[in-house]
Amino acid sequence: MSGKRRQAGEKDGGSKKGRRQVKAELSAALGLQAGREEATRAWEKREVAQCGSVVLDPVPFQHCIIHSFIENSEFLDGLKEELLALSFHEKSNDLYKFQQSEDLKSRKEPHISALRHVLFVDFRQWLSEVTHVELDTTVDISCAQYNYTDRTQPGSIVKSLVPSWNTLVFFEVSPISFHQVSEVLSEDKCRLSVSGWFHGSSLERPPRYLDPPPIRNPHLPRDHEILYEWINPVYLSFEYQSQIQEEFEDSSEILLKDFLKEEKFSAICEALETHNINCELLGPPNRRCYKRANGELPEVLSACMDLLRSEAFFLLLSNLTGLKLHFLAPDNDDSDEGESSSKDNSRPSAQGVEQGASSAQLEGDKVPTCTGDLRLWEHGHYTMIHDNDPERQEFALDLFLFCGCEEWETEYGGFTSYIAKEEDEELLTVYPENNCLALVYRDKETMRFVKHINHRSLQRANNHTNCRGFWDFAFVYYE
Repeated sequence: MSGKRRQAGEKDGGSKKGRRQVKAELSAALGLQAGREEATRAWEKREVAQCGSVVLDPVPFQHCIIHSFIENSEFLDGLKEELLALSFHEKSNDLYKFQQSEDLKSRKEPHISALRHVLFVDFRQWLSEVTHVELDTTVDISCAQYNYTDRTQPGSIVKSLVPSWNTLVFFEVSPISFHQVSEVLSEDKCRLSVSGWFHGSSLERPPRYLDPPPIRNPHLPRDHEILYEWINPVYLSFEYQSQIQEEFEDSSEILLKDFLKEEKFSAICEALETHNINCELLGPPNRRCYKRANGELPEVLSACMDLLRSEAFFLLLSNLTGLKLHFLAPDNDDSDEGESSSKDNSRPSAQGVEQGASSAQLEGDKVPTCTGDLRLWEHGHYTMIHDNDPERQEFALDLFLFCGCEEWETEYGGFTSYIAKEEDEELLTVYPENNCLALVYRDKETMRFVKHINHRSLQRANNHTNCRGFWDFAFVYYE
């Protein structure tokens, strides 16, 4: 009998203690008629109010804080014990990283069951009365652990709520209810919470904000000499280019180490360390947070930007990837005629940039273009996935050239992750590495983000006092 009745999570086999009934009681303040009426009035008029342990505030968006939410403190100790005994699964994506339990709706532990009942029944009724929102019976609820390591657009942080024991916070999800969870900075602390959603009728939302598309430019008229000035000679070998192209066509990505000549890369790093480069912080925070160099750059940095925009470099990329980024590059659907000819003889040379007509002059040809920035990545920086990313409208070649990455650890974040639309599993991860050129070809269904750079990255300053983060030259090329 006891084995048949035993529920998941109960202790001591089928003992009576394991099957005891536990009851959670809401704070007595929530049952006071006067307090409920005052909270209702304040919520409706969007005013600041404090009704005993209940605090309402309409700034920056409508929210409510309830201190001492559960009346009996002993219940919370039992609840904490049951929550920590659950199985947690790591959730990690563009901005967040935490551990989450399965849905708590099906759990049978006595304290979890009691909490679920008080939220689904007693508190849902109170919440519906105060907010005048008719809530249906669908409630999502789970437990999360944050450990030592989350049209109108948001701006800077205007209010922070420090997690405190036995406190509940709720807010109405709206077009302006942007929020995040800060990092846990102490190794011996864990932010344990139960969270979820009450559901009501859907509200009309304003049109989605659309980022303006980045300005695309055709190549700069620079001849092949710029390649011999900057690029490691091994990557200018036709035979090696053929090997790289074959590998790239198989995997749609490749990492080319020691890409620039050593003296050129050293000059770039020195300029980044010694010059006070003017940067602007890009937002909004629900899409991105990083710095982009703007204004006049030191000569060597400006020259590197010109290299990546040059006609000769477009042709080099064509040779490395097989993409038609230059009019001399063969079409992908060209037949393999003349198989007896060597690949070296059929591959367009950099000198062809001087000998051929400009691709822009060929009537009817689509002119390849690019867009690019010099970016600075520091603690707290990231990018996020969003549905209206203008760069996802067509196939493209991503290029990253990293600088200032000495002793950069994977655990710091800052790496670029590629995932398929509607999927959580990563397709590819690009880690920052000095003087490495990363090339990734993506389709319309592939999304990318830069992982949030966490507080661990600050440890790097112990060995590299001049390193605030790392830099990358980030370009996108279109056929």
